[in-house]
Amino acid sequence: MSLRLALRELRGGLTGFRIFVACLALGVAAIAGIGSVARGLNDGLSREGRAILGGDASFSLVHREASPDELLFLKGQGTVSTVATLRSMVRAESGEAALAELKAVDDVYPLAGSLVTNPPRPLAELLGERNGFYGAVVDSAMLGRLNIEPGARIRLGSIDIEIRAELSTEPDALSDGIGLGPRVFVSRDALAASGLITPGSLVRWNYRVAVPEDVDPDGVVERANEQFPQAGWRARTRDNASERLTRNIALFSQFLTLVGLTALLVGGVGVANSVSAYVERKRETIAVLKCMGAPGRQVFGIYLAQILLISVLGITIGLLIGAALPFVVDWAFAAFVPLPFEPGLEVGQLGIAAAFGLLVAMLFAVWPLGRAHELPVSALFRDHVAEGGSRWPKPLYIVLTGTILVALLVLTVAASFDRRVAIAFLVAAAGTLALLRVVAFGLAALARRAPRPRTATARLALANIHRPGALTPSVVLSLGLGIALLVTVTLIDSSIRHQLASSLPERAPSFFFIDIPNTDAPAFTAFLRDQAPKGEITEVPMLRGRITQLKGQSTENYPAGEAEWVLRGDRGLTFSDTLPEGSQITAGTWWDAGHTGDNLVSFETDLGRELGLQVGDTMVVNVLGREITARIANFRTVDWENLGINFVMVFSPNSFAGAPYQTLATLTLADGAETAERALLREAAAQFPNIISVRVKDALATIADLAGKLVLGIRAASGITILASVLVLAGALAAGHRYRLYDAMILKTLGGTRRQILTAFTLEYLLIGAASGLVGLLAGALSAWVVVTRLMKMEFHADPLATGLVTLLAVVVTVALGLAGTWRLARLKPARVLRDL
Repeated sequence: MSLRLALRELRGGLTGFRIFVACLALGVAAIAGIGSVARGLNDGLSREGRAILGGDASFSLVHREASPDELLFLKGQGTVSTVATLRSMVRAESGEAALAELKAVDDVYPLAGSLVTNPPRPLAELLGERNGFYGAVVDSAMLGRLNIEPGARIRLGSIDIEIRAELSTEPDALSDGIGLGPRVFVSRDALAASGLITPGSLVRWNYRVAVPEDVDPDGVVERANEQFPQAGWRARTRDNASERLTRNIALFSQFLTLVGLTALLVGGVGVANSVSAYVERKRETIAVLKCMGAPGRQVFGIYLAQILLISVLGITIGLLIGAALPFVVDWAFAAFVPLPFEPGLEVGQLGIAAAFGLLVAMLFAVWPLGRAHELPVSALFRDHVAEGGSRWPKPLYIVLTGTILVALLVLTVAASFDRRVAIAFLVAAAGTLALLRVVAFGLAALARRAPRPRTATARLALANIHRPGALTPSVVLSLGLGIALLVTVTLIDSSIRHQLASSLPERAPSFFFIDIPNTDAPAFTAFLRDQAPKGEITEVPMLRGRITQLKGQSTENYPAGEAEWVLRGDRGLTFSDTLPEGSQITAGTWWDAGHTGDNLVSFETDLGRELGLQVGDTMVVNVLGREITARIANFRTVDWENLGINFVMVFSPNSFAGAPYQTLATLTLADGAETAERALLREAAAQFPNIISVRVKDALATIADLAGKLVLGIRAASGITILASVLVLAGALAAGHRYRLYDAMILKTLGGTRRQILTAFTLEYLLIGAASGLVGLLAGALSAWVVVTRLMKMEFHADPLATGLVTLLAVVVTVALGLAGTWRLARLKPARVLRDL
């Protein structure tokens, strides 16, 4: 009977449920689509792991090549391809110079994947020697920077090479990380002839190994580390081809999941508003059913069946959108995002999204339907003008609501990529909802106790804020959440751009010069002084090394927390008899000049604290294949933001006695020296082709471009939640349509003009919107501050103009949506409307 009555009543269409369906579909689509995209990224990484790595296993060394014994061992495991990567300057015949990410490969490259060039020719033909010139394959960006075409010749070190093709696809680009310059492919013979490799040069040698199908790559890595424990290489397999990329995808997936959960949470508020409005419209029907003898449980069952049927419709729409989203992403963005992506129909993610949608719909529907179960017929009629009965449903419905809530929380934590983040999100969401509820209650209480204004319109506006059935709770909740999200994204964007575009260039050097051979250091310094007499030059020695042990424990499983990046890969090292300029000792003492005895090291304070280090602890670094043990003598502060020459670790000079090293230098010019900088770049490349010149403004532009794409991604993902907020706000205002209609007709009957009615409603929306905007502004600013300072470790930059405009826009939208539904009411004739109330 309940189901038949529910289906019969639904014959009239979905009037009043459009917002319900839209909110539910949007939330489910966000969960399903985001989960499917994240799964597609992970599957793509797994599928393309071999191509990304360039083989089944990879062994990476810095500064030195593998020894004959090490190379012989690797060749005994399978086919070996040797790849050398380094940064170098290239110069066109016109004199224009640019920084290149150089990649020297052998005849068997690539072991996995395909290198695609334009025109498509065998790599040996493109890179081999012909007519006295070696060949090169270059990225199109390099052609643009040097204003040249394929067929031109460029200077690399001490030789000229011929550009024979343009690079289209590089199979193992992701494993090499983000570069500061365009890619240039050459042969290993060309690299050897260029003279770029000198003792201490910052060259990374990668040995990719393709093993037989029946050989486990992890076993190869284990045997290699056992046989050569002092090798100091970084070993990876196809299952962890790019650890950083895997971690970043996991973080991105977590962020997207939180966006989806937020959209579903906000959509849930829309569901609650829709159900409450629907129950409000069905008062007479419910009263008639009860007068005819229908028990409250049957009334509950009828309308719960309707809600579930409509929920299935919304969930189905959301699932269809979510299922299609991975294929749309692959079709629309595959050419722009160089990530391995495997779109597919993720049944598990779709099931999770459906479960989320159903639980949210039930959670926000049981309570208002439970109240309708308990209310007597007289209260159902009387509630048009006064509150009747208890605001709480029967204990059965309270328990049912609690059970659904617990199930939703468990599902949220279980389906999350990081359960700690999920729990933190739930706590933050509960706190935000509670805060907005308190604000709504406080605003209503304040309006109730405020002095009575003299004008009737102002009195009516205040009364509407605290009267029974007021819009205040729903509007404050939906609008507050939307403004908080908008302000958070705006301030994160503002802080990133201010950090990159404003503060750094004012204090940063103009150039970094890398790989300066010791023999060329005096001549190069003289060159800089001649080119820039008023420039400020700083020089320090530099080596590369990897931390292998801390306090006697291997760094492979060391609990590093947020300082994990220090232990992953190679770090720049230096040595000095004096404390670096701008640093301050926070613990311990600096060593004496000419120190002999134990190797000593100075460590950065914050990172040392994160790693649990103390003065007197020991650490081991692998430099040029040698394990060097040093004792921590002190901790010091480092100003990273000035982009000067700073190091996590500074050693006593005796630690590297006799070791070959290069010199790192910076040059700081006066502001506005754009022409002089480019001229110096050309001259440095011409006279010192082996020295790498990095123009800081170009590097910052590259980083700013990446940051801009990140912010754009955040905006796009957050747009889902913002759209949900707008829908919920519209639903909240539509939910009060019946009360607005009743108020408008009574006021017109009593002589109120259309202008007075619209003015009263406008004042009401402005007051509620202003209060919601203030709370959302504060909550968003606090959230952005936490993200920027705690997670991004950056300086927080407030942008009052942008946040003010965002808040003002949200309030204007609230007033506009409210008046859009009220304008028509003010034009209706009271007699015809009051007959139907």
